[in-house]
Amino acid sequence: MIDPTPLWDFDDPAASELRLRAAAEEADPDDRLVLMTQVARALGLQEQYDEGHAVLDDLSPTGDEVAVRIALERGRLFRSQGDPEQARPLFEAAAQTAVAAHLDALRVDALHMVALVAEPADQLSIAEEALAAARASSDPQARDWDASLLNNIGMTHADAGDFEAALASFRDALAACERIGDPARIRVARWMVAWSLRNLGRRDEALAMQRALKAELDAAGRTDPYVDEELALLE
Repeated sequence: MIDPTPLWDFDDPAASELRLRAAAEEADPDDRLVLMTQVARALGLQEQYDEGHAVLDDLSPTGDEVAVRIALERGRLFRSQGDPEQARPLFEAAAQTAVAAHLDALRVDALHMVALVAEPADQLSIAEEALAAARASSDPQARDWDASLLNNIGMTHADAGDFEAALASFRDALAACERIGDPARIRVARWMVAWSLRNLGRRDEALAMQRALKAELDAAGRTDPYVDEELALLE
């Protein structure tokens, strides 16, 4: 089936919605169903939750992938609406169906959403299950989930006050981002490492990293308030 990823710009869900709708009009029936699940997601990112649910209500799954995507996007809508209790069983159902259908990337996506709505005590183990699934997959899209999952695991450790464990996870996340090769994600991952170093009292190392990020941003004519905030704290 069609991969909707190239049609997405998560910083501009309204424009993404238009692209997805236009592609759906030209797509064959099965691909159209996939694309319309992403229209529902784009509506949710615009806080148009009722409209997103209505789009999903009109879809009848013709196979496992569409069923997984409908459950996943329905769950995302509920989570964004502030209803994690309704969202979690949908994410769990999506993950279970994806396992049986060998849809590795969707399984990892669903597990990562389960971790986000789980109780704090359960979040780490679920995120680690998702990471193991990503690393074991032969699907490059599934494997590339490791960067986001490692970042989430790092934040879970940081929220618990364990910045040594957080730093290790953020370093692994940085290596994953470098493998994927997205410059914006690499910068964020470097910032997370530097942030952890500051919280561990390793201020000189943190300062050097943030200054390097600032120099790169200046050279590109860009700014990042988070880098500036860290520099203000460190200098």
